Amino acid sequence: MVTYKKAGVDIDKADKLVNWIKKINPSIGGFSGLFPLNGKQYKNPVLASSTDGVGTKLRIAQLVNKHDTIGIDLVAMCVNDLLTCGAKPLFFLDYFATGKLDLKVTQRVIRGIVKGCAIADSILLGGETAEMPQCYKSGEYDLAGFSVGVVEKNKIINGSRIKPGDLIVGLESAGLHSNGFSLVQKVFSRKELKKMSSELLKPTKIYVKTLLPLINSGHSPALIKGLVHITGGGLINNLPRALPLNCRAVIYKDEWEIPGIFCSIREKGKITEGEMFRVFNMGIGMVLIIAQKHGDLILKSIKKSHLIGKIVSGKRDVKLK
Repeated sequence: MVTYKKAGVDIDKADKLVNWIKKINPSIGGFSGLFPLNGKQYKNPVLASSTDGVGTKLRIAQLVNKHDTIGIDLVAMCVNDLLTCGAKPLFFLDYFATGKLDLKVTQRVIRGIVKGCAIADSILLGGETAEMPQCYKSGEYDLAGFSVGVVEKNKIINGSRIKPGDLIVGLESAGLHSNGFSLVQKVFSRKELKKMSSELLKPTKIYVKTLLPLINSGHSPALIKGLVHITGGGLINNLPRALPLNCRAVIYKDEWEIPGIFCSIREKGKITEGEMFRVFNMGIGMVLIIAQKHGDLILKSIKKSHLIGKIVSGKRDVKLK
């Protein structure tokens, strides 16, 4: 007799996982998650949404059997994107796909997601676990995340107020975050990757509690004119997404200390500086664009922040100096 379990899908094990998640996160369990919006809290609320994954950083976690921080990365990649328009993350959903469900591994991943949501002041509202033996090898899994936030319409950050003379402030990253890992795995051997794994698996920094107080500080006009999450494409490709047509970002690359991990990648792979800045965050995980008069306030308010550049007239692009 053929059964679903013989085909590679264990429904009973999946049910055990769901019951375990309910114990640590009571918000889930139904066919859909419900989140009440407080009508009195917002006059003209706009919902924001973001979805992302963690790419081939997963391969490093699976290589060394360390799964407790990759869920933080997943949350970070989504909620940091929400922040760029000024939105407060409300809730998060995850998608976990694997060949054969390993309860211990999956629980470690989900604990990381729950921790990431706590750091982001968000709620894990639901998710999906898919067991697909024909699609994934034993020990492999993939992740995707989905986040929804809210922002008052008159507080949306869209870069429209950015002008020449504004300052560019960079907030330090926690290392590679979740981008560039395909290149990293091209440069280093499996043995080297294992040796470097603790550095490579540092979770992506979540900037929600750092930036939301400044976003909602009550200054009129708002303190922050533009926000940029430095993900795939680095400073070179991400900064122009926030700039008006007549503005160029000039970045002074000597204004912060580039972490050693990036130097190791560049030296071992014989990678050009331009390629490094186009692939990796180079130690800057989030960028703020502000008026000159607010420079001292922002730098004093945010630890591990650096004045890294300025906005000038010109083509909408990034120039490294």
